Amino acid sequence: MSAANDDCVSSTPESAIPAALGRNLRRLRTRQGLSLERLARLSGVSRAMLGQIELGRSAPTITVLWKIARALDVTLTALTRLDGRGDVLLMREDQARSFVSPDGLVLSRSLAPPGEGRGTDFLEIRLRPGGCETGGGVSSGSSINLVVAEGAVELCVGKGLHRLAAGDAVLFEAERTYRCRNADDVDARLFLVLTHGEG
Repeated sequence: MSAANDDCVSSTPESAIPAALGRNLRRLRTRQGLSLERLARLSGVSRAMLGQIELGRSAPTITVLWKIARALDVTLTALTRLDGRGDVLLMREDQARSFVSPDGLVLSRSLAPPGEGRGTDFLEIRLRPGGCETGGGVSSGSSINLVVAEGAVELCVGKGLHRLAAGDAVLFEAERTYRCRNADDVDARLFLVLTHGEG
C-alpha cells in the first residue's frame, strides 16, 4: 500500500476529539442564540463544564454529552462528529420532509435538516390555484418572514389584507393568525421562515 493510501486510512488522533467536540458545541449553541448560562440551565451541566468542553479542555462522559444533546435538541452524532462537515449541512431535495394538504392544493417541505437545532423553521410552500395556507397562533415573541418567489398571493393577517407579487416580502408576529391564498390561475411558490421566541 502506498504512502498516499496510508494517509487515507489513518485514524483520527485522540487529541483531536476534545477540540472537535468543542467546535461542534460552540457552533450548535451559538446557532440557537444560547448563552453558556442558558444552556447550563437547560441541560443541567454547569457553565464551567460547558466552557471547558468548548475550549477543548475536557472529555465529558456520555451522560454529560447526552444531557447537552437533549438540551440543544440535536443528535449525539451532530455533537460529536469528527468529519469536519459541521459547518456545511447539505440536504438533497429527496431528503426533505414534505407535506401535502388533504385537498392537494398546498405542498410544503422543510428546508432545514432535521435534528440540527431548534429556533427556526424554514419552509418552501407551493400553492396550487385556489390553494390556501393558514397558520400562526405561535408563542409570543416569535415572528414569520414570508417571501413570494413565484406567482402572487393574497395574505390576510388579522384584519389586514395584502396582495403580494413575486419578490415581495412581509414580516409579522407569529402569534397572529394568517391566511395565504393563491387567487391566480398559476402556481405560487413561497418561502417562510418562522423564528421562535423565548415565550
